[in-house]
Amino acid sequence: MAFARTEAESDDEDRFEDAFESIPVAATMDLSGALEESTVALCLFLNNRFSEAQDFLRPWYKRSMYHATAYGAILVLRALLTFENKDIQQGLEILKEVTKTCQNFRKRPSLLQSLSHLIFKPGVESMTEAELHAEICYAECLLLKAGLTFIEDETMLSCIRGGISFGTSYHIYRDCQQAVPQIQSSQPAKAFRHFEEGVRFGLGIFNLLLSLLPERALRLLNFVGYTGDRDLGLSLLHEGAAGISVRAVMCTLTLLIYHNYLALVFGIEADDFDSLEDLLAPYLAKFPKCAILRFYAARIDVMKGLFGTAQAKLRECVLLQDEWREIHHLCYWELMWTYIFEQDWRYAYHYANLLHQHNRWSKTTYSFLKASVLCMLPGDFAKEAGEDVRSLFMQVKFQKLKIGGRTPPTEKFADLKCKRYSGTGSWHAAQPILEMMYIWSGFRMIAKRLDLVARWMVIIEREEEALRECQNPEYFTDDQCLVKLLKGCCLKYLDRLWKAEQCFGEVIRNEKLLKFDRYLVPYAYYELGLLFHQKGDGEKALAYIERTKAYKDYSMESRLQFRVHAALQHISGTLAKDASSDL
Repeated sequence: MAFARTEAESDDEDRFEDAFESIPVAATMDLSGALEESTVALCLFLNNRFSEAQDFLRPWYKRSMYHATAYGAILVLRALLTFENKDIQQGLEILKEVTKTCQNFRKRPSLLQSLSHLIFKPGVESMTEAELHAEICYAECLLLKAGLTFIEDETMLSCIRGGISFGTSYHIYRDCQQAVPQIQSSQPAKAFRHFEEGVRFGLGIFNLLLSLLPERALRLLNFVGYTGDRDLGLSLLHEGAAGISVRAVMCTLTLLIYHNYLALVFGIEADDFDSLEDLLAPYLAKFPKCAILRFYAARIDVMKGLFGTAQAKLRECVLLQDEWREIHHLCYWELMWTYIFEQDWRYAYHYANLLHQHNRWSKTTYSFLKASVLCMLPGDFAKEAGEDVRSLFMQVKFQKLKIGGRTPPTEKFADLKCKRYSGTGSWHAAQPILEMMYIWSGFRMIAKRLDLVARWMVIIEREEEALRECQNPEYFTDDQCLVKLLKGCCLKYLDRLWKAEQCFGEVIRNEKLLKFDRYLVPYAYYELGLLFHQKGDGEKALAYIERTKAYKDYSMESRLQFRVHAALQHISGTLAKDASSDL
């Protein structure tokens, strides 16, 4: 779109002011106009005007690379939120179109250039401004396509297609990174800023994701040219988030997802919540009613242990918009867990029931959690609510989903445990919720609230007493070791380290007596390693965590492998710093 704009006006556009009330219709579209309109669409999106953002982008997504990329991103996000097959298929169909759109703007090599590319990479100095941006947009679309392809179906072919898109995207970003110094002086400042921050965003994501992979997978990927550096990835994303281009928001959201979810799942310590709040602050000032941003503001409070404050923010977030109700479900999930942490079982059941009824992300998990919460309520509550705990546990095995051709570890675990909880009475009321608390990192979440840790200790000690009074020969050792593992975690957070060490040691000593829950031993070694790291004995910490690698084919194995990789990196890094400071 040929806008006659001064440089100052162009800079103002990048500051993400509120979206226009009436949207001007473009007649033609150039790179500058596409960048401007992508900013307008982003403003609409951050004002919860999701359909308007799509409608604004749709007329141009087959003729403009930035409209195409933004339109594809919104549809992919929608598909991930709903998990409906029709939305996933629509997202994939649109991504085929948007990748074609971006491909049309890329430089078309001659036959001679194509042959020479086998020997050396051609320079980028001959590329036009639009062709350079097309490379970044094309790489982003491939990344989106890879992510959606992995969850499309369970075939190996789907995984291969996703892997090819992922790899092509990675190498484009690497090539663009090498081009940055060569083109900086020859490109308009505003357009170059968008290009450079696109490179930071892409390489930041790749470095972050690859750094999380376990050592075995990482060695293979390094062999074929992939490298991952977590510190570099975070640094690139922070640099991108500090910018004012459209990709600054994307960098910010990626950092929020990483620190609020991925770091927790992979066992990475995340305490720098002030920097996350600093990232959010300018956007919340501009878009105070943005449901997605307000959700993450509440999530940071959850991570800080401020559960009451988080609950108030999450309830407010639900009221901000009704168009994408799946954002409500994100809030329900967090509300459910905060009430579980506080042992407010009626409110926890309320939100577990809402998720079970209305959301499709993981029916297996919702059934299991809903049944687990009901176990903690008086017996007549379930009857009055028209619920049957045993049938809820039985539903689990019929509702498993697959992502990338595999059932997620948490769903496999729930399926395995439901066979016991639905088929026998030889278990105690708190066992299901205690296991879910541990598997979903709940004890790490309450570590900043020692009052709550002490309250969970009461439940665990009550279970311990119940096991002594009513011993089931078949499951006694497994149940006892579960209680000891969880008790050890609580004692560790309460800084009663010697007693915690005794609990973890007891799990390990009973290894040969375990019949079902073999995952308890490698997890006990992992927790013991973290305990010795807490005590300042890095060498012992590494030795115990390394012991987990000797175990195979147990529940939640892949999750522990990720956590072990992160812990070894962190502890080794700490030892290296200590050694260098002693020199």
